[in-house]
Amino acid sequence: MPQQLKAISALLWVAGYLTVAAHSALGQEAQRVRGTVESLIGNTLVVKTREGTDQTVILKPDWKVRGITKASVEDIKLGDFVGVVSLPKADGGDGALEVLIFPTAMKGTGEGTHPWDLKPNSTMTNATVAKAVKAVDGHTITLTYQGKEKMISIAGDTPIVTFTPAGKADLGAGARVIVMGEKAPDGTLSAANVTVGTNGVVPLM
Repeated sequence: MPQQLKAISALLWVAGYLTVAAHSALGQEAQRVRGTVESLIGNTLVVKTREGTDQTVILKPDWKVRGITKASVEDIKLGDFVGVVSLPKADGGDGALEVLIFPTAMKGTGEGTHPWDLKPNSTMTNATVAKAVKAVDGHTITLTYQGKEKMISIAGDTPIVTFTPAGKADLGAGARVIVMGEKAPDGTLSAANVTVGTNGVVPLM
């Protein structure tokens, strides 16, 4: 059952990502909000953003909560499907900022490389681990997607996370969250999903 719940959480995460992308294409602006929960009253969530401002998010009917928990680089196996936020390195390849390990049921979903807003010039790559090499100063993985390859180094302090069940009770004041929202022309921000860090994990993505 826990594995099924993780798969469901992953499905919701990807569905939320794809929904935001689709609405962006239709004229609504995709906006990710990262920060800590100030309050949750009914379907109104207020987040203190990493920029220090208060952002109100109107949660849609039947909105869902997804949990993120800590994993380790040793949990990344050949053939795993992962999402890696990374930055280009001066000496070639990319350096990981965070790695998300998807459950097996989600292999192939959202495959490819997409611009990301964690840091300037960062990207999110959803791909399969084709090769993993351990070095003295960390690990390097080779990802394959859509006939392409991408080499990404993972430093020892890089956050490695995976999905875990979570609920609305986890969204207390101070909880660390990321919300993939849709910004309407009038400035209102709405969302169908909230991702929350559990056991002290900060969801950087």
